Amino acid sequence: MERNALIQKLEDKAPRYRVDILEMLTEAGSGHPGGSLSAIDLISALYHGKLRHRPDEPHWDRRDRFVLSKGHGVPAQYAVMADLGYFPREQLWTLRKLGSALQGHPCKQYLAGIDASTGSLGQGLSMAQGMALASRLDGDRYQVYCMMGDGESQEGQVWEAAMSAAKYKLGALTLILDYNKGQIDGYTRDVMDLEPLGDKWRAFGWHVITIDGHDYAQILDALDESERVVGRPSIIIAHTLKGKGVKFMEENIGSWHGVAPSREEADRAIAEVRRRANLSLEEAVR
Repeated sequence: MERNALIQKLEDKAPRYRVDILEMLTEAGSGHPGGSLSAIDLISALYHGKLRHRPDEPHWDRRDRFVLSKGHGVPAQYAVMADLGYFPREQLWTLRKLGSALQGHPCKQYLAGIDASTGSLGQGLSMAQGMALASRLDGDRYQVYCMMGDGESQEGQVWEAAMSAAKYKLGALTLILDYNKGQIDGYTRDVMDLEPLGDKWRAFGWHVITIDGHDYAQILDALDESERVVGRPSIIIAHTLKGKGVKFMEENIGSWHGVAPSREEADRAIAEVRRRANLSLEEAVR
């Protein structure tokens, strides 16, 4: 698809994905709205603009792999997967319910199209590195993308994987960091400051790209750039806003990690998403 048309498509889908995330979490009565809303633009751009995949053939062996290391943000991935036809959209409202394939964290045993079961933070990059090594053994048949949270990157295992991915020159590996500056205990700068973040990854031998994680042109350009890098892994440091699209969530990021909105709060949030996007009521609800 031509680039401008793709960007317009992503912009059109963004508010609908945000509404689906809010509806899912409200129906479930639990979950993580802040980190799901900060990640949705990145995940949407990846699936629609870069990832080689086949919803009707989810185990296609030449598909690109995607590891959502910040597994609590999986409502964003589910919203995109449903839209692409991996499963019926009505299944979104079973999120976190007993017996549902849509668990609160991604589970590959339950849902075709999920490449890694995640949830214990800090482990996804190691999984993605293993997949990238497998791609090399298979003749560089696919790219591997991993999305990680910023609070998660305080984990020691992340930096062990960062060292070894550079050592093995894994050009097929791209890490996307959802840098929304917040975690369950507050701001990352107060809990365990990550800066100077780009310099740290460069020192570990990675190709570093820094972008606005809500700007589709920048996201797509960064994904293209990372795919062209040879002989070392890439990280896209995407500056995002926790709760993006809902003002009362954006302004209180510490309150929206692991807390689902009430029906009243969800209605307020959905009305705001509609207003910002000029959506009719029928376009913005399930």
